[in-house]
Amino acid sequence: MSAKAISEQTGKEFLYKHICTSAAVQNRFRYASVTAETDWERLSREHPWLLTERLVIKPDQLIKRRGKLGLVGINLDLHGVREWFKAHVMRETTVGKAKGVLKNFLIEPFVPHPQEEEFYVCIYATREGDHVLFHHEGGVEVGDVDAKAQRLLVAVDEKLSEEQVTEKLLTHVPDEKKPVLASFIVGLFNLYEDLYFTYLEINPIVVTKDGVYVLDMAAKIDATADYICKAKWGDVEFPPPFGREAYPEEAYIADLDAKSGASLKLTLLNPRGRIWTMVAGGGASVVYSDTICDLGGVDELANYGEYSGAPSEQQTYDYAKTILSLMTREKHTQGKVLIIGGSIANFTNVAATFKGIVRAIKDYQGPLKEHEVTIFVRRGGPNYQEGLRVMGEVGKTTGIPIHVFGTETHMTAIVGMALGHRPIPNQPPMDAHTANFLLNASNSAVTPATTRTASFSDPKTSSEFNPAKKSKADLPAAQASAGCNGGMEGREKPVLLASPPSVHLPPPSQFCVFPVSPKPMTLFRKQTKAIVWGMQTRAVQGMMDFDYVCSRDEPSVAAMVYPFTGDHKQKFYWGHKEILVPVYKNMADAVKKHPEVDVLISFASLRSAFDSTMESMQYPQIHTIAIIAEGIPEAQTRKIIKMADQKGVSIIGPATVGGIKPGCFKIGNTGGMLDNILASKLYRPGSVAYVSRSGGMSNELNNIISRTTDGVFEGVAIGGDRYPGSTFMDHVLRYQDTPGVKMIIVLGEIGGTEEYKICQGIREGRITKPVVCWCIGTCATMFASEVQFGHAGACANQASETAVAKNQALRDAGAYVPKSFDELGEVIKTVYDDLVANGTIVPAQEVPPPTVPMDYSWARELGLIRKPASFMTSICDERGQELIYAGMPITEVFKEEMGLGGVLGLLWFQRRLPRYACQFIEMCLMVTADHGPAVSGAHNTIVCARAGKDLISSLTSGLLTIGDRFGGALDAAAKQFSKAFDSGMLPMEFVNKMKKDGKLIMGIGHRVKSINNPDMRVQILKDFVKQHFPSTQLLDYALDVEKITTSKKPNLILNVDGFIGVAFVDLLRMCGGFTRDEADEFVEIGALNGIFVLGRSMGFIGHYLDQKRLKQGLYRHPWDDISYVLPEHMSM
Repeated sequence: MSAKAISEQTGKEFLYKHICTSAAVQNRFRYASVTAETDWERLSREHPWLLTERLVIKPDQLIKRRGKLGLVGINLDLHGVREWFKAHVMRETTVGKAKGVLKNFLIEPFVPHPQEEEFYVCIYATREGDHVLFHHEGGVEVGDVDAKAQRLLVAVDEKLSEEQVTEKLLTHVPDEKKPVLASFIVGLFNLYEDLYFTYLEINPIVVTKDGVYVLDMAAKIDATADYICKAKWGDVEFPPPFGREAYPEEAYIADLDAKSGASLKLTLLNPRGRIWTMVAGGGASVVYSDTICDLGGVDELANYGEYSGAPSEQQTYDYAKTILSLMTREKHTQGKVLIIGGSIANFTNVAATFKGIVRAIKDYQGPLKEHEVTIFVRRGGPNYQEGLRVMGEVGKTTGIPIHVFGTETHMTAIVGMALGHRPIPNQPPMDAHTANFLLNASNSAVTPATTRTASFSDPKTSSEFNPAKKSKADLPAAQASAGCNGGMEGREKPVLLASPPSVHLPPPSQFCVFPVSPKPMTLFRKQTKAIVWGMQTRAVQGMMDFDYVCSRDEPSVAAMVYPFTGDHKQKFYWGHKEILVPVYKNMADAVKKHPEVDVLISFASLRSAFDSTMESMQYPQIHTIAIIAEGIPEAQTRKIIKMADQKGVSIIGPATVGGIKPGCFKIGNTGGMLDNILASKLYRPGSVAYVSRSGGMSNELNNIISRTTDGVFEGVAIGGDRYPGSTFMDHVLRYQDTPGVKMIIVLGEIGGTEEYKICQGIREGRITKPVVCWCIGTCATMFASEVQFGHAGACANQASETAVAKNQALRDAGAYVPKSFDELGEVIKTVYDDLVANGTIVPAQEVPPPTVPMDYSWARELGLIRKPASFMTSICDERGQELIYAGMPITEVFKEEMGLGGVLGLLWFQRRLPRYACQFIEMCLMVTADHGPAVSGAHNTIVCARAGKDLISSLTSGLLTIGDRFGGALDAAAKQFSKAFDSGMLPMEFVNKMKKDGKLIMGIGHRVKSINNPDMRVQILKDFVKQHFPSTQLLDYALDVEKITTSKKPNLILNVDGFIGVAFVDLLRMCGGFTRDEADEFVEIGALNGIFVLGRSMGFIGHYLDQKRLKQGLYRHPWDDISYVLPEHMSM
């Protein structure tokens, strides 16, 4: 969604802050916003002008023609304003078909003026540029400004001058006001461009001797430009259309959407409705809404929304649980239905997204059953069979009625089932498993009469580009449908033509205004080579698998460009063997080394797509560019289009999956995985060409066309933005002039006027091949308030842009238009059968494609193979939405304030240790953190640091000194004391045995500390252990040994290593979390030494940083601290 309406207050704030004009703009920032909760005393203090001036009050809720509706209070004092406010606030009001409650109001100073000082100005964006409308009579009675106003088109990338404004727009304005108005309009236009407005209307603008007053204002901005305009916009709130409340759940999903690379949309239409949808794909979501409304469900349709762009399991779960929560708040007497629908995905792993939905269904199974919810599922795409299987299983285990269908079922058939218009099949037929794509998937013996190794669009003769003559098949649609009953038993036949009033073409001003260069009619051939911008290895591998199954001689991807790495090679599969594809850091090197490339497929992000595309068009060899990114600001897209037209470059996108030419070339992820490529027969050309806005719906068209005709010749998804790089007409004319194309399908949608050019082309005889066309979004005219659908361009700004109007115009022009999307496949079959009957299409024998091995990773994803893992881990799992330590999510770790000791317990011991145990571990780390610079480990670290080594090297140098003599006594002490204690030796017997064996007792003895100068670290730990540990058997035993050793020599005390060692054994044995064998195993495998290593690492790092901070130079040991003992004969 790009163009979004902003409140009048926000629009005026932008204007007052950022307009640059010599005209004196009056009443800057003199407005006050009020609601039912407003503190009027405080408001008066913040805006003292409210107490001294006459005022105007009006609702600020995107309501048009407020004056005519009596919704403006004029020339009032503050008391009058408050009285007017009380009479209107929270009052239900009807505006057009929308009913809403007045909540937000704007107060401004009243500007007394005569009528002749009121003017009208409006700026709005179109594909070719920005239109400036001006009328010398503004105000409530301005009337039809489109017909009356002076109009000036400022072409893309051009500037507006005061001279142009004066000459073209101000012809009826008094001379004394012209300089002021000219300066203001130019300043307004510059503001409009700089802040990425798409619509800006002021009515009236008042010009007096004091300056310019902006009275009423309506505006839209391009929300996708947020990353450019954030500093100027600040945090913008986009109010909902009047008549629709802003729900917190909508804001929650919008926030999820903003934080995700996927697309997540939710609009609540009727929270009490019984029909709920959870649809994948921007185009598919509109089609499902259309079908629900067509079947009489408009009043019960609860929501509009979509999820797409491969959301993660967690994101899908959050989206699904939001919808399930909403639909289970109020019961409905007839129960409720949930339609989980979608077209055939191009790259989304259906099973992965369904996991999130299944989790949500399990969590809400109680409320779903209580509210008598029935769920209908239809989906296709990568791994969809597994997704449908899991969805069916959850229905059986929870007892919720869930009806599951795949690509064998028409996309919207489940709507008829859900609403009771179709029977629900008991055992729906299921297509083959995804794994079967290695086999020949063809069920048909006929294909177009051409070789499987050549493309129809390859140059043959010069006549290829001549317009075709009027086809015999292009009869009135009613005749064409005669005799067609395939697949329609018991149902009414589709009506292809009707004759309500026609819709007129848009004015010529909406067509192109800047010079253009001719573009190639054939975009892709069997030999087409491409550069892929971006490290999209999965998409590239998909392209190569497609190339291989189409029997291309060479891969279609010649190189990749990725600015974030140096030049290198990337490995891919070509059939059974591996090949290397060069990756370049910049486009210049790629095109220089691959002069055969003429196509660029850009996976650049929305932030870099503009610059990279503009750069790519500087290379004359590039003839076609596909821009995949969604969310490119419209102003940037229009600049791309202008340059592309000047350079003769064909643009597909933005916001597209791309396109496909069976047997020749495919863009990125178009057509999905190989199973869908084979099932839809996209490995060889058919006779039908299509153009669509939606990427997901283009794949659905592949499916429909393959089931009703001999297959696709070429298909392009031009993208869902308001200004796609190429238009429907661009591609329809290409198809018209391509001999291999016998019929054309156009899937249009609400918004824009491009479909009228097709009407014009049919009427004028430029388009003579049969055109089957359907515009989605017919439901929009049935909604009381405006709904922005999934695609940015799917919004009608005038009656002629509605889907209903365009469908009727196409009918009137002679195109084949079904009654609904439900019947699209039947109409396509009708027209195709006619073409076969009259000999235009001659079916040919099918030739099976070569097999392509399945990737190991995908085979494993499908559960078809298994192999032993190279590693095993049982302490941590980072694969999900949240990091997990030994089964505990990281959020729970912080929520329960487990601390470092608790984390260590999870990662080292796989246990939630008692609080005292966690505290003891942390105390051990603290007391072992450092013991001065003189000990061997710290000394090594210091020497290494002073030699200029890095942190890791210096730390490692110190750690390598840890062993039996330094620091490693924890494990050894624990083992020695445990063995003696467990064998029943008395402390004296233990001491005597160690002396007899000539072994040191580990953990006993200290160079400095003694019984008379105790180590306070040991004393602190001893006090804590005695107070908190349930039992200290081994510690007591060690202290008895200490009494014996210190009686012989005062410094033979139980040192800190020994104390920690024996106390830890007591902890492991007595805390209740371990068996005796587990406790002994942890001692045996060296866990206790880890305490010293971890603790002392803190000290070593401290010494490293200390030396660097003190800037100490290279260390050289002094001679006088070294005893040189050489053999006597050497010294002589």
